[in-house]
Amino acid sequence: MVSRQPSAESAPLCLVTGATGYIGGRLVPELLAAGYRVRCLARDPGRLRDQPWAEHVEVVRGDVTRPETLTAAFEGSAVAYFLVHALGAGAGFEETDRRAAEGFAGAAKDAGTGRIVYLGGLTPGGVPERELSPHLRSRAEVGRILLESGVPTAQLRAAVILGSGSASFEMLRYLTERLPAMVTPRWVNTRIQPIAVRDVLRYLVGAAKLPPEVNRTFDVGGPDVLTYRQMMAGYAAVAGLPRRAILPVPVLTPSLSSHWVGLVTPVPRSIARPLVESLRHEVVCGEHDIAHYVPDPPEGLLGFRDAVELALKRVRDADVATRWSSAALPGAPSDPLPTDPDWSGGSLYEDRRARRVAVNAGAVWQVIEGIGGENGWYSFPLAWAVRGWMDRAAGGVGLRRGRRDPRRLRVGDSLDFWRVEEVRSGRLLRLRAEMRLPGLAWLELSVADDGPGRCVYRQRALFRPRGLAGHAYWWSIVPFHAWVFGGMARNIARQARSGRIGGYTGGGSGGGAR
Repeated sequence: MVSRQPSAESAPLCLVTGATGYIGGRLVPELLAAGYRVRCLARDPGRLRDQPWAEHVEVVRGDVTRPETLTAAFEGSAVAYFLVHALGAGAGFEETDRRAAEGFAGAAKDAGTGRIVYLGGLTPGGVPERELSPHLRSRAEVGRILLESGVPTAQLRAAVILGSGSASFEMLRYLTERLPAMVTPRWVNTRIQPIAVRDVLRYLVGAAKLPPEVNRTFDVGGPDVLTYRQMMAGYAAVAGLPRRAILPVPVLTPSLSSHWVGLVTPVPRSIARPLVESLRHEVVCGEHDIAHYVPDPPEGLLGFRDAVELALKRVRDADVATRWSSAALPGAPSDPLPTDPDWSGGSLYEDRRARRVAVNAGAVWQVIEGIGGENGWYSFPLAWAVRGWMDRAAGGVGLRRGRRDPRRLRVGDSLDFWRVEEVRSGRLLRLRAEMRLPGLAWLELSVADDGPGRCVYRQRALFRPRGLAGHAYWWSIVPFHAWVFGGMARNIARQARSGRIGGYTGGGSGGGAR
């Protein structure tokens, strides 16, 4: 347990799983605003440390796939939100989701929790479950497990969720912006009922007050039913882009489509594939019964154009609270940097750099905190770009995840193919690699005062190899360290002295979200 919120003890307690993810990270402040006490379940509580609402919630360490860790989390909870899934985990994700749902349901029942709320995927009417995509089939199975748990459950089923930073919105945005003319799969003509993220959150909060006899599924969607083709045309119109030429062809399978989406957008193939497969069938709400319990707002649900306009405004104003990449990808390394120099885990290779800079530490820190995304990595852009392409080819995230905020970083943020492991404002930034590697890697950048108007910039790249391939990998890239890591140290110092924050253009930025 990390911290306690100051709310009245009499307020109902909501347990939120997935608080490090896109929906969970936005739901927590909505629940707090509605007067609830909130407890978050996290495998790594430290990843919630820098959230703006962190001081107002409890955080309990636990893992939904390990039932023995859930007892403390459920104690005293009135409502429990199941917002985790193994999207993009590869083979075996259905079994992982099944075990998580069963453990969660069992813990909720044992604790006497009054309600479970689950956000699932909208499935097409009249289509047998066996014909659904594995992603939708798993979502449906999780919903069934929770509904049969003996704890009153509300399963909210949504299709495409539109909001700044959502995977569905990013996919739509990048496909439309980057391809003025495109050959597309047949699923661009599939009818979809998208919903704005603000309406999803309103339903999730409202579901906490459902009567105890309500144990059912609700379809949730916005007021518009559109084909994906119409959504791309609508996005182009809202964004002020010329009309897009779209030619659907029958030969692009979901697998090929996911490669295409992964090539054009920041969304990696492992996440693009289940999203694409979910569009094979029409996903339109079959009912709107949720309005009997959570009435529509007086102005109505947010339509497609308004949702896109709002999302774009958030992106342009750098006001994106969470992104699809907020949650760590399944299978991504999560081991913290070993602090013991004689770490028993084996070899730990290290590249150290240090430079004295004739500016104050604050100027260097601004450059450090602005690294990645649009600003690039301050060295040998082609090398960074090639490494990003190699990672995408291997099924990794590549360099195109960019940043949540162009100026500020917080623990848990994704940063291209890194994850922010530690931020000590004005002093230290530590990144953990999430690219495909035969080992674990970290990049640490720090700055300290060195007298009036002077400071010392220090940089460490660390690698813990896994097997012979890991050792071979490290020694194969050692010849490039002078260009990549040496160049980074020189250019960060140069940027700080110039007073310009970001925008290193030594031949290109080498990646980042555009």
